[in-house]
Amino acid sequence: MSARFALAALTLVAAAPLGGCGFTPLYAAPGVAGGVTHIQVVAPQGRVGYLLREDLDDALGHAKGEAPKYRLEMVLNQVRQAHGLTANATAQRYELDLTVIYTLIEISTGKVATTGQVTSDVSYDSTVQPYAGIAARQDTQDRLASDAAQKIQLQIAAWMAGHAAG
Repeated sequence: MSARFALAALTLVAAAPLGGCGFTPLYAAPGVAGGVTHIQVVAPQGRVGYLLREDLDDALGHAKGEAPKYRLEMVLNQVRQAHGLTANATAQRYELDLTVIYTLIEISTGKVATTGQVTSDVSYDSTVQPYAGIAARQDTQDRLASDAAQKIQLQIAAWMAGHAAG
């Protein structure tokens, strides 16, 4: 019992300096949390655009039922490159590259709050079976959208943290 008490006391003593140093977790109120949940994500055309919007809505914790303060608009550029060509010029592997240029717009004023760009690339193996090829490409698109959404979320959260502080 005394070892448990000593561990609790040591934890409190170690955490005490953090209270006065100005340390605030990124998603702690009143910092970023209030801002990122009020972003309306506009889905670009296509499957990857739809997946990207879904991932961003989840990652940003979209507050349904509340009026958004910001609108996130994105332009996607996707490139599919063949790698590992065989003797008969068929690809053994493909790489999907995605560049997302985003603009965060303050809805009340119509002014651009911030802009940014993220890139993601994911590869997949080619296959002879048509269904397996479609499934591999769709899985790659899922991973590509998820990676880009995570990068956008981090950049916007960092901007909001700096914006709230300054």
